Amino acid sequence: MSRSTLPLLDSSLYPQLWQQQILLSPQALLLSMLMLSTDITADANAFAKQIVTNEVYQEWINTTVFGRYLHRNFIAFYQQTEDSFNTDMPALFRQELVRHAQYLPLNQVLFFAGDMPESVRQTKILTTTVNPATAIINAQIMSQKLTVNNSKLIVNQIAITGKQVLGFAIRHNKRTSERLRNEVLILDFQDLRLVNEQAIEDIKKSNIENSILLRSYEIR
Repeated sequence: MSRSTLPLLDSSLYPQLWQQQILLSPQALLLSMLMLSTDITADANAFAKQIVTNEVYQEWINTTVFGRYLHRNFIAFYQQTEDSFNTDMPALFRQELVRHAQYLPLNQVLFFAGDMPESVRQTKILTTTVNPATAIINAQIMSQKLTVNNSKLIVNQIAITGKQVLGFAIRHNKRTSERLRNEVLILDFQDLRLVNEQAIEDIKKSNIENSILLRSYEIR
């Protein structure tokens, strides 16, 4: 089956003007948001509004009919282990999703929060976002669940380095909080490897000490 490759979204989003700074890459925007922003939710909302009007992103989400509801059910099927009646459903569900997926563009950067799930390299399924502020918000939620003080924010960025990484953007309801997600579901890849891990000096926001760990991955 022949597949097309999605156009590179980052080339239409950057350079990015943010808080009177000109930022040349998504990595630079992520770092600026981590170090300087006082309201990450506002940043996520502003960036989401910008993305949804972007012609390339519109092409991304208009190439698929899959929305957040289908995504939730797909992940639920994949996580179930004891329902013998549905043992074949994850594979069938995935096969159908892969049939409609496209190749993600080379050099596109995606983000996700927290530790890499142990199952990712086996299932080759990973939920990411093109909105760096959304990744930071998710990292904050995860860290607060672990401990209140001296929590560690783990934010990850993935660069697409292979031509056969399959996935698609998830369409969201613009009238709900889902509009901030800007998610991209990766459905298949050959290899995922950690290439850099950077500890950023502790910063204090909202009276909470946050130790930030920034991890960089390449996927092909």
